[in-house]
Amino acid sequence: RLANMVTPLWRLPYQEQLQVKYESQRKILQTLASRLEELGIDAQKPGGLCCPLRPVVPSPVINGYRNKSTFSVNRGPDGNPKTVGLYVGTGRARNIVCVKANHLENIPSKHKQVAQCYEEFIRRSPLDPCILFHEGGHWRELMVRTTSCGQTMAIITFHPQELGQEALATQKALLKEFFTCGPGRVCDLTSLYFQESTMTRCSHEQSPFQLLHGEPHIFEEVLGLKFRISPDAFFQVNRGGAEVLYQAVGELSQAGGDTVLLDICCGTGEQWPLSKIIGIEVVEKAIEDARWNAAFNGISNCEFHSGKAEAMLPQLLSSWEDARPLLAVVNPSRAGLHYRVVRAIRNCKSIRRLLYISCKPEGEAMRNFLELCCLSDPGKKLAGEPFAPTLATPFDMFPHTVHCELVLLFTR
Repeated sequence: RLANMVTPLWRLPYQEQLQVKYESQRKILQTLASRLEELGIDAQKPGGLCCPLRPVVPSPVINGYRNKSTFSVNRGPDGNPKTVGLYVGTGRARNIVCVKANHLENIPSKHKQVAQCYEEFIRRSPLDPCILFHEGGHWRELMVRTTSCGQTMAIITFHPQELGQEALATQKALLKEFFTCGPGRVCDLTSLYFQESTMTRCSHEQSPFQLLHGEPHIFEEVLGLKFRISPDAFFQVNRGGAEVLYQAVGELSQAGGDTVLLDICCGTGEQWPLSKIIGIEVVEKAIEDARWNAAFNGISNCEFHSGKAEAMLPQLLSSWEDARPLLAVVNPSRAGLHYRVVRAIRNCKSIRRLLYISCKPEGEAMRNFLELCCLSDPGKKLAGEPFAPTLATPFDMFPHTVHCELVLLFTR
């Protein structure tokens, strides 16, 4: 049942999975075309699409491709509240159970091994799991990150409740001992982190990631470049797929040597062969990684800004007087881009090409597409010339699931 929920396409041959994804992307482009028609924009192209749609680019790795997995702690199907796995069921019906991820094709065996060891540790612990914050308990989720060179980072989230510093120090020492000298040493962790968190999700600034053992970072190689990864930095979940995606983005951008790239939501800072790269990212640790990555790889044409894109971008572009062509690449979360970011891009005459990388094009990204392409509207402070969708290329970054990454090129 878990496999059918998390990886619903796992029984289909891979070529059929790609066909399913192609059809879903085709419907999204048809929807965009009809929504633009409603706004008075002639966007219908052959097949009712708003622009040509290329075939889905396959993932070079089909099984065990995830380099990051998050496991929850909750009641298992047997009723044991100290079960580490993935949720099945709905919160509203209060029928959630936590099921082990052993049968999932997309999660590597190393992640499953660390989850199994964490479960063994918390079952030995006298402390309760934290299932609902107000009901007490301490042990919460586990995140595992791995790299292609065999490094493994584990991050354990813990609700401190009323525990004092001494009691917390004891738990951290027990955890470290288990993973370095006890049964957990089979995981061969490169980094073991601990975060005391009283919220569903905490940034490093809200509650620091505490290194209990090993190295502060793990390292990954993409297209011959070395990337440093912090506990909460964004990095594409499918490394092999990311290499294919970044190569294609470089080709789609058609950027000359004098082009300046504006990389919005840049994560750890992908590098492109351009005259200058400006990156903006909200996660401060990711920006530290991006600066290290650029310096380590001998890339000196980058500048990175830490902060919310909606705060940073308008001031950056309002003072833009550079004569070089400006190419924007945006890779937002599922929440899409803030309206102020879209407005700043629209109103900057230097941006003629925009690459929008969306992990959920049918969601909030659709609102962004319409904002980018709608007619100028002084009431909404959209003075700039509208963009038009020009080419769509889907990438399968998540085999066995229904998800697809869509790269949509907009020009004006």
